[in-house]
Amino acid sequence: MFVISSMCMYIAIQVRYRIVFRVEWVKCQKTRGKVLGAVKRIIAACVILLALLDGAYAAGEQVLRFGMSAAFSGPSRELGIELYRGVSAYFDSVNAHGGVFGRRLELLALDDGYNPLPAISNTITFIDRDDVFALFSYVGTPTVTRILPLLTKYRQRNIPLLFPFTGAEPIRRPPYLDSVYNLRASYAQETRSIVDRCVALGRKRVGIFYQADAFGRGGWAGVRSALKEHGLDAVQDASYPRGSGVQYAYTEQARLLHEAGVDVVVCIGTCASSAGFIRDFRALGDKALVACISFANGDELSRVLSAMQGKQEAELSRNLLLMQVVPSYEDTSLPAVREYRLLMGAYARPLPPNLLRGNYIPRRFSAVSFEGYLNARLLVELLRRLGPEPERSAITRAMAEMTLLDIGLDVPVRFGDRQQGLDSVYFMTVDDGAYVPVKDWARWRL
Repeated sequence: MFVISSMCMYIAIQVRYRIVFRVEWVKCQKTRGKVLGAVKRIIAACVILLALLDGAYAAGEQVLRFGMSAAFSGPSRELGIELYRGVSAYFDSVNAHGGVFGRRLELLALDDGYNPLPAISNTITFIDRDDVFALFSYVGTPTVTRILPLLTKYRQRNIPLLFPFTGAEPIRRPPYLDSVYNLRASYAQETRSIVDRCVALGRKRVGIFYQADAFGRGGWAGVRSALKEHGLDAVQDASYPRGSGVQYAYTEQARLLHEAGVDVVVCIGTCASSAGFIRDFRALGDKALVACISFANGDELSRVLSAMQGKQEAELSRNLLLMQVVPSYEDTSLPAVREYRLLMGAYARPLPPNLLRGNYIPRRFSAVSFEGYLNARLLVELLRRLGPEPERSAITRAMAEMTLLDIGLDVPVRFGDRQQGLDSVYFMTVDDGAYVPVKDWARWRL
């Protein structure tokens, strides 16, 4: 239908062009003194016709745009960059094969530096200027929770937030249940898994190191809630300000937890803050188990600690539990992992110039880009279910129909009457410098 309508429009434009040109030419023949004026009219007519022709082609361009606000600068930029790379690799592969029902997918990304105010501004830009089909793959609790009121403000336009990179609880509760859909497990599930495992190992003196904002307090509450189920409480906690990097001195937080005699510290922080804390904690000679939730990006954290290793005698990578909400990207028994690795080799590309801040060496594979790939794969499944003429108002129904969706993982994706597709958490660690799944639990038993 689109091809036929485009051809008809083109023929009509050509006929109109010839009529206008002929009329002007006759005028020139009859009134030679007005040649210059006629030429000007001809040029103006041509300009109009070219604009009409260009508009015909533009109208036929089938594009679905998605807005992503994330940290592409600052201490957490690895998360935004790698998530973007995983999403864009899958989008590019789909576009190379004709898109979804002929519609090309476009990812519009803006940097918020992991700060709420830019995230709010970016969101308004996506909705008012870019008319995105959905907000997609946002990164971070302090940013995501602050844009939630905008979903209410634009409720009449049915703008959803799909698959953000955060385990925050507010986006999993009313009044946002019809506006936000999550793929990953929640931080409450991650912290409960950590506490349950540590208590089973005999490690009951739990300390908490957390970021002083909504993200940190949410994780802090999750740890305490899980401990309460075992009749326990945290023996000590210590917070740090958001935005603190590796060079920040975490000596006071480390001292508080060390002197409390903890046998495990649960870190609710970023990669940079967790690395800095581990450095200062180990400098005190403390060998307690340190467990970091998924936002710390254990994959990158292991590399940062390895780079810091030669600067002090303590073995920084020893006794670490690093959480993920996706399987290991080395597990090639999973179809999704095999496709992800193939697409990252064929379609992964550099960041657009507007997102690049300083030097960055892309990771060949990473847990974060794998999660981005999974987000994109699930989004494409949603679009296919919406059909050739996708409507935002139909998203709720389409998501509810995803009850046992196989996307190539070790478990199916299940939405149905919930807003979250996966519940799995995975324990990783560092063994002999390699980032691997935990297999030997006995070494940490007290």
